Formats: sequence, structure tokens, C-alpha cells
Amino acid sequence: MKSKVQSRLESAVAAIDQGSDKKITLDHLSDSAGISKYHFHRLFSGFTGIAVGQYIRLGRLKKASYQLAFRKWQSITDVAFDAGYENAESFSRAFKREYGQTPRQFRQNPNWYSWHNIHNQIENGTGIKMNETKKSNVETIDFPETKIAVLEHRGAPKALKSSIAKFIEWRKLNKLPPSKHGTFNILYDDPAITADTDYRFDLCCAITKDIAANDYGVTMKIIPAGRCARLRHVGPDHRLEASIKYLIDDWFIESDESLRDFPIFIERVSFFPEVPETQMITDIYLPLLTP
Repeated sequence: MKSKVQSRLESAVAAIDQGSDKKITLDHLSDSAGISKYHFHRLFSGFTGIAVGQYIRLGRLKKASYQLAFRKWQSITDVAFDAGYENAESFSRAFKREYGQTPRQFRQNPNWYSWHNIHNQIENGTGIKMNETKKSNVETIDFPETKIAVLEHRGAPKALKSSIAKFIEWRKLNKLPPSKHGTFNILYDDPAITADTDYRFDLCCAITKDIAANDYGVTMKIIPAGRCARLRHVGPDHRLEASIKYLIDDWFIESDESLRDFPIFIERVSFFPEVPETQMITDIYLPLLTP
């Protein structure tokens, strides 16, 4: 059972995550958490594994890095303002100090390996359990046959974001926005036990027409119709594997179901940075045989 202090610290983390584009002060955080500001710093860093100022800064820069890499229609000045900086120059200095690249360099050729090493400080924080998926909420549904355009990512998970940027560029070129064409991923492998050279992950979007040959390597596949167990995951991607593990290791093993010969796949219902990471929604599908 959570203590009062733990619940208050979780509320402080949520306030930062949900207001990453606004000015957040220590006084505001400590007051809202009901913890003396003289002790808040130490308690927060013990809970998250990172100092509160660094947590706020990295959260803002993480959102900015996604905008730079995946929202190239946004100007660097707009990204700077959105991250809470007064001008592009101060944003550029802070960004380069953290990532070793200017915003312009990152937009053109992001060093995702270095980026992941930095953000693992937050993702590996032992205390943060924000917006945990309600794991009891598994339902069985009939999933319709869905034609998809696919960019196959093959290689290290840390290089996945380069493939994402490439797929977004292809989607924009072909006028396939997520608001009208569902976004899916097919998960062939567990990154925790799969060598980087063997890792497979498909980036997909629903389509209604066949696609032409292209220089992006995008091909067409089908997600077959059939029964699936569906679990809604609410929260960041780095906690997605825990929900998948629950669906396989707990729910399925305790059920009387049998698996179809198709990988686990997910549908992206809402995305970061459009929504805070703690509010991202991802539906996980486990293909099942018809009884």
C-alpha cells in the first residue's frame, strides 16, 4: 500500500509531466505535494533517482527532441518557446549542453544512442509508477482484417526512432495522417532477450488502397481478422513491456485460451508529444484462436 508521501510525490511528478511546457517552480511543487520545500528536493531525488531541476529540464528537452525529429514542420523557434525558453539561442545552448548537438544538427541527424543513454536516467527511476495500466481490464474482441502499409525496422531498438522519422516522412508524403489512418506496430521480439542484430519491429498504418513502389522501403501487409485479447496501456513506452508481460505471463497463462500464429501487435491511440507521456494510450492485442 502506498504511503502518503509516495502518493504526494507521484502527484508532483504528474504535475511536472502534464505541465512540461509551463514554468514550474519548486515552491509550487512542494506546496501542491504538501511537503516542506526544505525536504522536497531530497525526497524527490530519492523517489525518482534524479534531481527535480534536472527532471524538469530533461522532460522539456525530451518533448523538444521529439518535435525536432518528428514534427519538422515546426520551426526551431516555436519548439524553443514551447519548451519554455525565452528565445532560440538559450534553447540551443541548453539543448547542445545536454545532447552534444544543436537543435538544427539534431533535426538533421539525431544521435539517438546518446539520447537514450541520457533519458534512461528517468526511465530507470525506481520510484515512478505513474498511471499504471489497469491490468484487470482485459477484454476479448473480434479484430477486423486490416490492410497496412509497413516499414520494417530491423536492428537495434535504440535506432528505432530513425525508422519512425522515415515512416512519418513517407506518411506525410502520401497524406496518411494518424487521425484518419490508424497507427499500428507489430512486435516480433522481446528487446530484453533479443540481440540487436536480430530485433524486428514493424511500423504500420492502416490503408484502404494498395501502395506504389517507393524509395522508402514501405510495403503492404495484412493484420488478419480474428479474436484478440486487448489490454489498454496508459503511460509511457518504457513501461509498455510490463503490460505486455502481464498479458502473456499472467492473463493468458491463467486463461483457457489458445494463441493464433500471429505476433502481438499494438495500436497507438494517442501520441507523445501531442499528449504527456503519462497520458499516452496504447492498445495491446494478443491474437487468439476461436474456441
